[in-house]
Amino acid sequence: MASERKFVAENVRRVLLKEYLMKEVSRAGFGGLDVQRTPMGTRVILTTERPGLVIGRRGQTIKNLTSVIEERFGFENPQIEVQEVENASLNAQIMAEKLAFSLERGWHFRRAGHSTVRRIMDAGARGCHIIVAGKLTGQRHRTEKFKEGNIKFCGETKELFIDHGYAVAKLKMGVIGVTVEIMAKDAKMPADIAVLNKTEASAVLPDLFAAPAEAAPAVEEAPAEEGQ
Repeated sequence: MASERKFVAENVRRVLLKEYLMKEVSRAGFGGLDVQRTPMGTRVILTTERPGLVIGRRGQTIKNLTSVIEERFGFENPQIEVQEVENASLNAQIMAEKLAFSLERGWHFRRAGHSTVRRIMDAGARGCHIIVAGKLTGQRHRTEKFKEGNIKFCGETKELFIDHGYAVAKLKMGVIGVTVEIMAKDAKMPADIAVLNKTEASAVLPDLFAAPAEAAPAVEEAPAEEGQ
């Protein structure tokens, strides 16, 4: 039972670290977090839209984050690596934060939702799914969904190709949860098949189209002489 509690405590610590970094680097555009254990300590990979704001002048900001991660969260010898997002419009966490910020600025949820969907699809995504839930127009809780393209909700395809992001918009009437799911543009669906001609197939699977090897001729044994 001690091992189970150890795994639970480790995951809780990582979630708390993620929430802390989401708040601290919100201006830089938080895009994701990956914590890896190494023989030299703990490697923290932080993905942001603007890495310069995380590093700070002469690296002072990242030094402060490193000391906080080590002292408050108890990670041994943390090494922060800041990576820049290749395309912010295809990062679900960044788009969720932008949509939540638009709602806080007073945008109507339908306008903000459709605008976010259009931006994601124009960036080349294969599909996207946005859920906005909360007190959208009155005192009663509502849930609105915006979907375009292909999206998967379960299975291995979701685990491999769906990027998930979540953010919260704080309004006067209450909080609104924003969930964004984006399917990568290079995602391969189970139903996607390609028919190749014989030349292309032989280049991909040469062993399948190789000529069968000729069988060696059988060697007949000489009959044994009588009396032996």
